[in-house]
Amino acid sequence: MAKPRGTTHAPHLSPVQHGVLTAGTPDLLVANADLEGLSFVDLDLPLLSMGGASLDDCAVTGVVAAEADWRSTQLRETTFERLNVPVMRAPRGVWRDVSLSGARLGSVEAYETSWQSVHFVGCKLSFVNLRGAELLDVAFTDCVIEELDLLSTSARRIAFPGTRIGRLNLQQARLEHVDLRGCELESVDGLDGLRGVTISPAQLDLLAPLLAREKGLKVENA
Repeated sequence: MAKPRGTTHAPHLSPVQHGVLTAGTPDLLVANADLEGLSFVDLDLPLLSMGGASLDDCAVTGVVAAEADWRSTQLRETTFERLNVPVMRAPRGVWRDVSLSGARLGSVEAYETSWQSVHFVGCKLSFVNLRGAELLDVAFTDCVIEELDLLSTSARRIAFPGTRIGRLNLQQARLEHVDLRGCELESVDGLDGLRGVTISPAQLDLLAPLLAREKGLKVENA
């Protein structure tokens, strides 16, 4: 007998493959820049200011910045490796087919963003604010996230394989095919937001006391 197929849909991620890229210089990474087919390697900057910029088919490798301003930035077919930024302000951006691997990011303000086919791999993130964001086909693989805020977020086909989340806020979130299996989850705010989420039996055991407390249930032995 054929094994029944699962009903949770995995993210549809398009691998980013670059052709021949031209070496870019730090002076190009400025607000409202329009960049295509460039690579940036081993830069150490006080501020990575790219507000309103557009990056298409670019590769950024080994870049360290004390702060990043990515307000309303548009990223397409772009990869980031070993990006190290303690403070990132990236609200209202549009990211399509973006990969970040080995990144170390502190506070990430990415509220009201639109992400499609975005993949974080082996990243460490302290606080990620995705309030009011539109997320489609996003994965966090083998990452550590201290706090993930999805208040009022709309998310479809999201997965967290091998990832640890310290605190997850799902208040007023609208979720569909969000897969938390394989994710180490410590605490959840807004349990009503779990509608549309797939969890494992072990995670259900972890969440049961929280669900009982929120619903005012008494759990007592006979």
